[in-house]
Amino acid sequence: MPATDISSTESQIGEQIRELRRLKRMTLQQLADAVGVSISHISQIERSRAKLPIGTLRSICDALGVHIGWFFPPDSGAAPEERKFIVRAKNRRRMSFTGLGINEELLSPNLSGPLELLMSTLEPGADSGEYHHDGTEAGIVVEGSLELWINHLYFRLEAGDSFSFKSTENHRCRNPGTTPTKVVWVITPPHY
Repeated sequence: MPATDISSTESQIGEQIRELRRLKRMTLQQLADAVGVSISHISQIERSRAKLPIGTLRSICDALGVHIGWFFPPDSGAAPEERKFIVRAKNRRRMSFTGLGINEELLSPNLSGPLELLMSTLEPGADSGEYHHDGTEAGIVVEGSLELWINHLYFRLEAGDSFSFKSTENHRCRNPGTTPTKVVWVITPPHY
């Protein structure tokens, strides 16, 4: 089916699926297996050469760890040139991590640039668990308190405190307070 038969929205979704899959270092085969479709079908979806049924999109979202709303940011009425560079507060793409109490908003226009800019909101008691990945990250606590572990070092940060570390170090964060904590993160290369 020619790409012209696919709507521009589906075309953008295909590009975003490819972007997220690559950032998560998933192969086409891994995503196809997780979704229960053929590798060629996933490839066609990413290249906007196949229709994308809502059930398949939901399965892709589950496999990539995003809410379906990730692919449908509010229409800002902004010119396409602006959308490449600017993210209006009302148009942020949102992600949530079920069971962790952590919600994130993408502050950078996309994940294909050199860095990822996020605003994380950690509910009281929310804990990321320990993890590591390639790259470097930095951030600033905007509201509340944050416990941060880098390898086995422990730090307690308050609003206005900032940090930076290599993402290859085991790290974990937690909100020890009774109110939500907001943190702006800069991650390079994009990790989400």
